[in-house]
Amino acid sequence: MKRSLSGLLVALAFTACKQEAPGKMEPIPRPPGATAPEPAEAAPVPAAPAVPKDAVVLRWKLVQDAPISFRLNLALDRNAPVLESAPAEKPAKADKKKGKDAKAAPAAQAPAAAKAPVPTEYTYVLVLDKSGERQLRVAPNTGAPEDATFSDRGFIIDGLQGPARNLATLVLELPRDPVRPGETWPLGTELTTPDALGTLFRRAPGGERHNRVKLVSVTPGDNGEQVATLEYDIVEQFGGTLSAPRPALPKKDKAAKQAGPENTAIEVPNELDDAPAPTAQPEGTELGATVKVTGKGEFLVKAGQWRSWEGTLSTALNGPAQPAVNLPAGTYKARITPVSAPQQAPAAPQAPEAAPAPTATPPAP
Repeated sequence: MKRSLSGLLVALAFTACKQEAPGKMEPIPRPPGATAPEPAEAAPVPAAPAVPKDAVVLRWKLVQDAPISFRLNLALDRNAPVLESAPAEKPAKADKKKGKDAKAAPAAQAPAAAKAPVPTEYTYVLVLDKSGERQLRVAPNTGAPEDATFSDRGFIIDGLQGPARNLATLVLELPRDPVRPGETWPLGTELTTPDALGTLFRRAPGGERHNRVKLVSVTPGDNGEQVATLEYDIVEQFGGTLSAPRPALPKKDKAAKQAGPENTAIEVPNELDDAPAPTAQPEGTELGATVKVTGKGEFLVKAGQWRSWEGTLSTALNGPAQPAVNLPAGTYKARITPVSAPQQAPAAPQAPEAAPAPTATPPAP
């Protein structure tokens, strides 16, 4: 009796150990004949666009604590032929006399404009900061330096306006897409600004405008380098005349009251009515500007910087119009020269140590 009771207790103990924990979820069996679903595939990672075999990607390659510096020099070429300015509309016969007076006014202003100081040298420093942003500092030889940010292809993102931006675009901006030899692309320049002449300026039809940079060739260089040769051909031209200003409407006195014997207004002369009007160009003044840029550069593809860049900037003005490159009329030779990093001064040679003085030997006793 005792053996049967102990055996029963042992069997119950083994049965309790085999029982599963309460609350455990059991998978629902799949119905017969149903197919198992295929495992979900991971989303494919978008691959970088493939560069054609005969194309190159031109980018500025900067390294932290290793800035790229170069200097742009602009020298006036007095032997170059004079660039023709943009043609303007022919004035009517009744306006011929006005046209003569209009031509005399800009001529009188020309000497004053020639005396304005114009930078002829710009130093560019390209830096990659710790946050990975590309910084640019432009320091002209006259005036204060300016700062900007740019992309890896040299596009000015923020900073630099007017002439400083146009010149920086000429020597920094590279094509957005991979290019093959023979392909062309435009630059983001605005070398003439006819809209700045106001609403009275009537632009003449015609003119010329084309903006083209061409990859001529890609040749092997030293130590496995590739040299991309670029050619620049940019022309912007406009011309026109000033139209007559609209007559000013008489001003209405809002505080005027109805005339009557009891409220007769006392007329007080306005001293500003007799003041001379601001000086303006007379009707029929011919205005225009022509800016032409030609150049050639050699860009190191793997190093990501210029090996050489030379060009010509020609400007012709008709009247007081000013181009957006801020250069007086004439032809200027432009050239880029690298600026080497400042070298540390060699350490001064140390003076040789003095030999110890010989000790005097005591006299023999």
